Amino acid sequence: MAVLRPAGDFDRTYQQDMAIVRQRWQWLVLAAAVAVLLTAPRWASAYVVSTANQIAYTVIAVQGLNILTGYTGQISLGQAAFMLVGGYISALLVTRAGFSTFAALPFAALGTGLIGLIFGLPSLRVKGFYLAMATLAAQFIIPWLSRHTFKDYLGGSSGGIDAPVPVIGNFSFGEVSDYIYISLAVLTLTTLLALNISRTRLGRAFISVRDNDLAAELLGVNPFGYKLRAFFIAALLAGVAGALKAHSQRGVGTEFGYGLGDSILFLGMLVIGGLGTNIGPFLGVTTVILLEDLANAFGGYLATVFPGQSASLLTSFRPIFFGLVLMLFLIFEPRGLAHRWQLFKAAWRLRPFSR
Repeated sequence: MAVLRPAGDFDRTYQQDMAIVRQRWQWLVLAAAVAVLLTAPRWASAYVVSTANQIAYTVIAVQGLNILTGYTGQISLGQAAFMLVGGYISALLVTRAGFSTFAALPFAALGTGLIGLIFGLPSLRVKGFYLAMATLAAQFIIPWLSRHTFKDYLGGSSGGIDAPVPVIGNFSFGEVSDYIYISLAVLTLTTLLALNISRTRLGRAFISVRDNDLAAELLGVNPFGYKLRAFFIAALLAGVAGALKAHSQRGVGTEFGYGLGDSILFLGMLVIGGLGTNIGPFLGVTTVILLEDLANAFGGYLATVFPGQSASLLTSFRPIFFGLVLMLFLIFEPRGLAHRWQLFKAAWRLRPFSR
């Protein structure tokens, strides 16, 4: 939606028009938020820090999915599998080739991006539901290969392989209160990358392919080329997220997640947050992860109230609760929380005439 401003608030230069942070008070709020993030691992509880770390690397994966699905309109059900690839590449480079974790991270990103190109090839011929089924192949093929091939390197079905804790000199990032700084630093870089992609010719080409690929082709945009680029970027960010998750959990393998349910959950996060918006992945991931914790806590409470149904409540309440929340969002807020946030900002700018 267009940005609404009160009378007299306008831009005088191109730099002002392209600026993200416009007002002095916004800089102050940004500085305060950065200060809170940098100091929170030292005073917040272990639950808050570990949840923030999980949110950070999950947002990176959903940012990639947002570029592919939100901006380019290509549905993918293999984002969790690409995270598995990134985790394996990073862990193998560290344990087998002697790389540091920080040096292995870009190789994990590029390697996963190349794998994403392979599974993006069907976008030349199919779209929509059929493309979703084609990308679903990645979600079955990649975990199967990790369990049944190169068992000495990939761990087979025995639980995967170890992913060492990042180390700088004599300092180890073994504690989550230290590791979160790595996740936040990488999240800052990927956020700047995603934001600038949406403001460049590449992002505009993605949107044109999403809106009408035939019209985009008539205007000189190569739909297949840009679809492949979107698949590459989405898989690249998934590889970064997978590497961060692997070293945070000190292991990588199918026993650590990366299943079809996770890929579907990423799509749900994107829908709840808002497709095709930069803030959507942040809102969607934070909302879903906190709702999951709430569902687990409420399911545990119901298990104590109804002890005869404790096993079924603990296992079934979470997916039922998430499905209900997703259905309500599709009915009452189909454009996601980001759209609601834009409406709130517009009403605030135009107060007291917001109605």
